[in-house]
Amino acid sequence: MKPLFSKGPSLGVRLLVLVVMSVALMVVDARFDLLKPVRSQMGLVLMESYWITDLPQRVWQGVAGQFGSRNELIAENEKLKTEALLLQGRLQKLAALTEQNVRLRELLNSSALVNEKVEVAELIGVDPNPFTHRILINKGERDGVFLGQPVLDARGLMGQVVELMPYTSRVLLLTDTTHSIPVQVNRNGLRAIASGTGNPERLELRHVADTADIKEGDLLVSSGMGQRFPAGYPVATVNEVIHDSGQPFAIVRAIPTAALNRSRYMLLVFSDRRTPEERATDAAIAQEEADRKGAPAAGQGTAAPEQAAPAVTKPATPAAQPATPAAAPAATAQPRRP
Repeated sequence: MKPLFSKGPSLGVRLLVLVVMSVALMVVDARFDLLKPVRSQMGLVLMESYWITDLPQRVWQGVAGQFGSRNELIAENEKLKTEALLLQGRLQKLAALTEQNVRLRELLNSSALVNEKVEVAELIGVDPNPFTHRILINKGERDGVFLGQPVLDARGLMGQVVELMPYTSRVLLLTDTTHSIPVQVNRNGLRAIASGTGNPERLELRHVADTADIKEGDLLVSSGMGQRFPAGYPVATVNEVIHDSGQPFAIVRAIPTAALNRSRYMLLVFSDRRTPEERATDAAIAQEEADRKGAPAAGQGTAAPEQAAPAVTKPATPAAQPATPAAAPAATAQPRRP
């Protein structure tokens, strides 16, 4: 009876045959080019098999990379947004500090031109009433501020202090309808009164004669005639002069030199805290004292010769006393000779 399955060569023989074939193929492939087409075809087949076997790992890495990169991009995007906001905030702060530095330098430059003592104040409030032009500053009575104190910025006069509080003060601007200031044309010294119009960009000169020598572009400075503002500070620049032959006065409009709507820092001028009445009283008292001092000085001048005369006669009297006895015997001897 034949076996159902016939036995083939043993495993050892098979292994030996495969080793011999492998060695033969390596020798042929190394010495000859006969197996190059076969090797290229086998490479294609093996590449497909490699791609298929590596597909699960590549799919896993791609999915993991997609989720990981998305999370990283989201985190990086949030980080960049935060940094951008911080940098923008710093940039804005830097711009504000730069502008503040420029304004303070302008104030320092302008304060160098002021002979009086000055102090920097900061704007902290604006009067909400549209019919009044008043601002609130952070200096008050405790800081030495007084009523009527002039206030100016880096370009010119802004107004004066009209209300005092312990740590703050209210300043009435030049453009308020209730404010007027005596000015003069810097070119020729023509005096006038500049009054507020309620418009922060305009002043008007009142009672200027139609024939007055004033023209566009003239600089108006404080004249000091009102004894409130020191003389010589810029107030406004004339921008319009209207002459009407039928009117006795010309219409003169000017633009304030100070940035009334934009200045945040300003100068308080400590020139003279006395009121005009106090200054007049002090001047009268000083004149009386000068007159009083002048009268004793004249009396002392007349008394000096009286005191000098005895001083001269006192030495002369002792010197004359020895001569007097000598002269007396001579006088008595003369009558005896006859």
